[in-house]
Amino acid sequence: MGPEYGYGRPEAFEGVMAEIRCSKCGAPVTAEAGDRFVTCGYCGARLYVDRSGAGFFYIMPFLIARDGAEGIFRRWASGPEVARDMGARSRVTGLRRVYFPVYMFKRDVEGSEKVLIEPARATALPGMHALKVPAGDLKTYDRSFETGDAELLAPELDMIACLPGLPGTAKEQALVYLPMWKVEYEYREKMYEAFIDGSSGQLFASAYRRRSQVPYVGIALVLFVVFAAEGMVGYFTDTICCCLAPVAVTAGLAVLAVDYLLRRL
Repeated sequence: MGPEYGYGRPEAFEGVMAEIRCSKCGAPVTAEAGDRFVTCGYCGARLYVDRSGAGFFYIMPFLIARDGAEGIFRRWASGPEVARDMGARSRVTGLRRVYFPVYMFKRDVEGSEKVLIEPARATALPGMHALKVPAGDLKTYDRSFETGDAELLAPELDMIACLPGLPGTAKEQALVYLPMWKVEYEYREKMYEAFIDGSSGQLFASAYRRRSQVPYVGIALVLFVVFAAEGMVGYFTDTICCCLAPVAVTAGLAVLAVDYLLRRL
């Protein structure tokens, strides 16, 4: 057992087969060269194996059903961050359950435990590098856990590649499969993807049309200039009536402009 990783190393998979120790019960488990997943013949635990050794293999159950995922997507598509017509013009073309792999590292940093999460697959989705893993919802992945029709996405990145930049000393490292609803949708004749966390309901989307803020900024600048000019007129003429009428007209026009933009954007 290496002092840094805390797990039996599979001798870097030199040769045809390597013997490792089950992270759950400690029994010997034989893995063939190139194996990424093995099952302990004694306790039934599923183990993830890479060059850093054999680590725990956890999985989280889905807490959000299909109709709940659809509702989350619809609320997002009608929200203030996206284009105003996305709610009406977007169409969901696919919705399926997948398990997304991440690496969980528990580290002792100056006497305190710190949990770090790193995606085990390449992803450009914002927020996926800051995922949270609720410890109470983790389940050891063994024969008793049913994944149903959910697809387990295979890790693309080795765990060992994440280790050099981690702070402190190792306490535990594990592969964790997080439940995700993969949403495929069409908007303005283009296809997009989004992921919804199947436990927390958080939505992750990369490329989507955001609601434009330029018209609002333009209106604000115009109003600032107009009100400043009207204030100067009132100051130099020293009469309230001279500036109140233009201000009232400007305010009315501003309300109409904002209403028009809200309908169009």
